[in-house]
Amino acid sequence: MERCSWCLCNEKMIRYHDEEWGVPVHDDKKQFEFLMMEAMQCGLNWNMMIQKREIFRKCFDGFDYQKVAAYTENDVRRIMGMEGMIKSQRKIEAIIHNAQCFLKVREEFGTFSDYLWRFSKGKMILYMGHQKGMIPARNGLSDAVSKDLKKRGFKYLGSVTVYSHLQACGMINDHEERCFRYQKVMEGNPTIRKRRDHEN
Repeated sequence: MERCSWCLCNEKMIRYHDEEWGVPVHDDKKQFEFLMMEAMQCGLNWNMMIQKREIFRKCFDGFDYQKVAAYTENDVRRIMGMEGMIKSQRKIEAIIHNAQCFLKVREEFGTFSDYLWRFSKGKMILYMGHQKGMIPARNGLSDAVSKDLKKRGFKYLGSVTVYSHLQACGMINDHEERCFRYQKVMEGNPTIRKRRDHEN
């Protein structure tokens, strides 16, 4: 069975690739989980995020954005003291701040997912060349989403980080064409093909 080469380092990464990565996400709890992990990843790597996922769940009430938005300094200290947790107070505070921004987006658009998917008009995007492995670190779409998120107060969500999120939540299908998941994630989901120079 062929898979994208990036996931082959260990079983947890393979399972994440096979079951989650690139599957269109319309659930806000999952959106927040992926966004939180992307923000925590800054300067690190995704494998570490997957390995520490259960620790994140314990620290952040199972990625419950409403609970996280109400966290206080006591919660920051609790999280900093959690064994195995990434010891970055700035990132932890940014997650709490982002949860508050997340709630404001939900108030305006109904759900965060509705807000995000409007950037692609509800469709999964296939960029020409990406399926051959010519994948950028960012593009016009991620630039636009990042700019809007920053305008709404979100932190640690630059264009490169946002591009990774768009891949993870299935807005962009960046599975390699030879990967068994390339066709699977498109089943039952509206898709649109775009040239790489028409990115947004």
